[in-house]
Amino acid sequence: MQKKVIIIGAAGRDFHNFNMLFRDNAEYEVAAFTAAQIPFIEKRTYPLVLAGSRYPKGIPIYSESRLEELIDRHRIDVCVMSYSDLADVVVMDKASKVNAHGADFWLVAPDNTMIKSKKPVIAVCAVRTGCGKSQVSRYISNIVKHSGMVPIAIRHPMPYGDLKKQIVERFETLDDLKKYKTTIEEREDYEPHIRNGTIVYSGVDYQKILRAAEREADIIIWDGGNNDTPFIKPDLMITVADPLRVGDELIYYPGETAARMADVIIVNKVNSATKEEVAKLVSNIKTINKKATVILANSKISVSDQKGIRGKRVLVIEDGPTVTHGGMKYGAATVAARQYGAREMIVAKKYAVGNIRKVYDKYTHLDRILPAVGYTKLEIEELKRTINRAKCDAVVSATPTDLGSIMNINKPIIRVSYELEERGTLLTDTINNFIKHRT
Repeated sequence: MQKKVIIIGAAGRDFHNFNMLFRDNAEYEVAAFTAAQIPFIEKRTYPLVLAGSRYPKGIPIYSESRLEELIDRHRIDVCVMSYSDLADVVVMDKASKVNAHGADFWLVAPDNTMIKSKKPVIAVCAVRTGCGKSQVSRYISNIVKHSGMVPIAIRHPMPYGDLKKQIVERFETLDDLKKYKTTIEEREDYEPHIRNGTIVYSGVDYQKILRAAEREADIIIWDGGNNDTPFIKPDLMITVADPLRVGDELIYYPGETAARMADVIIVNKVNSATKEEVAKLVSNIKTINKKATVILANSKISVSDQKGIRGKRVLVIEDGPTVTHGGMKYGAATVAARQYGAREMIVAKKYAVGNIRKVYDKYTHLDRILPAVGYTKLEIEELKRTINRAKCDAVVSATPTDLGSIMNINKPIIRVSYELEERGTLLTDTINNFIKHRT
């Protein structure tokens, strides 16, 4: 008998799992997607052009808060867990709810949804959001370019808008960010690659995305999202770990899976952590993955105007996902403000308006810093109002997005950037050896 399915997601892995496992599979009928983690992504429909001929009306997307109701209403047989960066206890809480309403709860093995490429693939994943995947991906891209080859980055999906227009997206210039009407969260991941001279592909249908990227690439670099596993089957799997959140590599889904799968594990941010934190993280890694090469690296911070920070009252803006569902209490902007002698980091929460205020209600560990949240035009406008209301001398911003290019801000913006710094040459040697033997 045909089984009825709900895919539990957050606009990304959920759609990929559907495309790979269910779209053309007559043994299953997908009744709905549920959406969580990212605001404003429910109340949409996964359209016919993506869902396929078995779903002429498309597939509805509901808030995950309605999951139990939907299981009962549609007599669901299976719920498929399809998003990332969740504590293990949260995953099992969802499993308990699903099981209590009579449905099976599935965790899909990465191998069952990874697409094989015709080109060599290096995957960069992480054990948590905000470990530094993108800086690692950019560093690897530069090594590949230096070898005379062309890297193409394929980025984990962030299809938060019109899904019919996001099937395959190609980003080569900053104008492409406007063309695809990208959110701040998308810009945070695409913009640094573009400025680094690397073409980025993203979207919804990764079989089509991969085939398009293969036409341009000598080497594919999978730039993962959150702590998810790759959509493209890697020939070299690199996972980034964070000593500032030591222990999370053992208790977050599917970050522990990504750590266990890795050929190389990069312990990033060593320059910001204690020796004890680094040692404990390396020990944890070795207990779950004895085969992986462990590489230590720094996350090197630079600022556009050091004098603009010293002695000033500053509003600190951090990368959104890192300090929201990533759970970090601070990021590179906070480090820069302290390092370059800010007189005071003001309490950003006091000035928050609208949906930005709701972010603080949801993520109660935040207070002094402002997360760069902007999933809609309204949120971007509210972020601008929050910044402009703040009583300070300057803004110290560590979002990779140039906020000044998308909104008018009434005070100086000092941008903070961060790049990977090897402690030795082991990563460079590993990538060069991969290029030598795989191309």
